[in-house]
Amino acid sequence: MSDLFWLSKTGMHELAHLHFADADASYEDARYAVFGVPYDGTTSFKPGARFGPRAIRELSFNFESYDPSTGLDLYEVPFTDLGDLEVSRLPEEVVAQVADVAGDIVRDGKLPVMLGGEHTATVGAVEAVKPDVYVVCDAHLDLREELDGTPYSHGCVTRRVLDTVDDVVIIGARSGDREQFEVAAERARLYTADTVRDLGIAGVLGEVLKEIGDARVYLSIDADAIDCCLTPGLGTPEPFGMTPLDIREVVRTLAPHAVGFDYVEVAPFDSGQTAAVAAQMVREFIARHWIAGR
Repeated sequence: MSDLFWLSKTGMHELAHLHFADADASYEDARYAVFGVPYDGTTSFKPGARFGPRAIRELSFNFESYDPSTGLDLYEVPFTDLGDLEVSRLPEEVVAQVADVAGDIVRDGKLPVMLGGEHTATVGAVEAVKPDVYVVCDAHLDLREELDGTPYSHGCVTRRVLDTVDDVVIIGARSGDREQFEVAAERARLYTADTVRDLGIAGVLGEVLKEIGDARVYLSIDADAIDCCLTPGLGTPEPFGMTPLDIREVVRTLAPHAVGFDYVEVAPFDSGQTAAVAAQMVREFIARHWIAGR
């Protein structure tokens, strides 16, 4: 893996919490490789997601290493934090950079865990992982063909994923124009935020599990899937969304099936709520995947 992509890991970085808590394994020994993509170049409302990876790492040190739900100490799991990608300004180049790095991680037999940063980066990770199914929790459909002159805008993420993945599941969406909802009806399985409330997250996940079977899943969590009144550190906030407990159930349920994971769109200008949920979900994902023996 090219050293040009990563910030050096020094003692000063350790003191500044520029790595995820308990991510102390060497790259060679690691099963999971965390990396950040501090980019928000196509943000269309409030910028700030570029600061998400650092905020998530800093909040990760708030938690005990012990996970009582699994009986696992996270320091027992071999995972490493590679640092942040030195991103280009152009979204298509960011996608290519992420695909390159995530591809290296996958070829080395490890599972990529990406911290965002805007959702655009997910396109590159999905290209590298090549999953059978893409499951995303997001307030927005992100099914535009292009936005602000680029097909690699944060508002086009799921549309770009559909270029390479046929089976797409969207959970928690409540925003998009008429055309996007029509595309979702034709080409994806959509569970809106209202559907999640009506069926309950257990009911939604029961249907999803029945459909995916033993398929390889890429799981992407956009922070704005959660109601902005609960986690307000968001670049494109939407009310009437999912809850942090809903997201936890998605992560706990789908982690054993996953071959890649990201938590994106944390814009940490709140009091830390949004980054705290993100950090805990990264911990939950790694713990649940590890005990499943995948």
